[in-house]
Amino acid sequence: MGVSGRPPARRFAFTAHRFASGGCLLATGPGRLHKAENPDAMSASTTPQPVRHAPDKSGFYGSHGGIFVPPDLEAPLAEVRKAYEVLSRSHDFIEELRRIRKHFQGRPTPTYHAARLSKKLGRTQIYLKREDLNHTGAHKLNHCMGEGLLARFMGKKKLIAETGAGMHGVALATAAAYFGLECDIYMGEVDIAKQAPNVSRMRILGARVIPATHGLKTLKEAVDSALVAYIQDPVDQIYCIGSVVGPHPFPMMVRDFQHVVGIEAREQILEITGSLPDIVTACVGGGSNAMGMFAGFIEDPVELHGVEPLGKGETLGDHSATMTYGTEGVIHGFRCYLLQDEKGDPAPVHSIASGLDYPGVGPEHCHLKDSGRVKYVTATDKDAVEAFYVLSRNEGIIPALESSHAVAHAMRLARENPDTPSTVLVNLSGRGDKDMDYMIEHYGTGGNFGI
Repeated sequence: MGVSGRPPARRFAFTAHRFASGGCLLATGPGRLHKAENPDAMSASTTPQPVRHAPDKSGFYGSHGGIFVPPDLEAPLAEVRKAYEVLSRSHDFIEELRRIRKHFQGRPTPTYHAARLSKKLGRTQIYLKREDLNHTGAHKLNHCMGEGLLARFMGKKKLIAETGAGMHGVALATAAAYFGLECDIYMGEVDIAKQAPNVSRMRILGARVIPATHGLKTLKEAVDSALVAYIQDPVDQIYCIGSVVGPHPFPMMVRDFQHVVGIEAREQILEITGSLPDIVTACVGGGSNAMGMFAGFIEDPVELHGVEPLGKGETLGDHSATMTYGTEGVIHGFRCYLLQDEKGDPAPVHSIASGLDYPGVGPEHCHLKDSGRVKYVTATDKDAVEAFYVLSRNEGIIPALESSHAVAHAMRLARENPDTPSTVLVNLSGRGDKDMDYMIEHYGTGGNFGI
């Protein structure tokens, strides 16, 4: 055991299949649905906490994170870590990334006052950080362009990744086209059918979309397939993971590239209102958009709320509310809270939002829950559907179903306190073009939803 009482992060050697399929070394017994430990962490602290912005040298955030990989991947990951450590301190790299963000991505994205929606809900003022206006329509390009720069520096020829809703796949295909690199995107067969517009966008941009046909054929299986491909050729290709998950340094890298969202939002809300918001909220699957947003406010006296997908209800298999119902386990090379079955394997999960149906969650989110700095709540499929149509009809903004979970939480906060003045800042992490065919097929055009 290490000096901190946890196993050294790189001692675990097991097969590529076990790594990719998320074999849980820390299974906690029968798969009964129960809340995660540390109930005190469910209340958000508004007092600035001394929460670190970086993991320790082994990649741990508290007891979460680390590197749990087969021996064949230790050297490639060390190569990525070393390259990132050099580049993240490089003036030329930072200047090029700033130029890309301004002239290619269209940053900064604005912060917008949803005035009509706010007025209808009471005295809570709802503001939206408009990541849906970032090039390609979501926050994902923030880290994909950074990963593309890193790949070019390392001499890689191909970018590979998983995608659920397709926004990360589109963003990485965009980065590959920009940098002149090949691109393979692994996507669950179910999500390929559900997110057809994004599949077409990826292919037009020159990417190969490779279906994951095992298991539930959704996001976890796409990650499995991408990791197996990476193990087979870590020399010419680099795995550009799509969230703040995976073995170190991926959670740190993606968080750092997404931090721009929180930095911009903090400056903008102060300029607009003259004060910090009472609550900052974002949806959480793997957690990249939330981690980027929260990083900008982590030391401020502001409540931070992460919104998980409760799906169809509390029964295991009907939701993806990992922080609420998970127990510690290992998946895809890192330790986190994890939804597990009775055998200790990753449990089946569900969310109407393809980008949120993941049984694990970013290790820094786990640490922020344990510290009490962030409050993690839930929103159901029904809540997200209502928010999707209400925001569309009242503000002329069609949100992604993922982002709709955070909008739903903001609406709930306003309804619970209609006479109390407050300010809620929502990270609107993506636009809903990709979801429109699915929504129209299952729910129509939204005429039954109104406030």
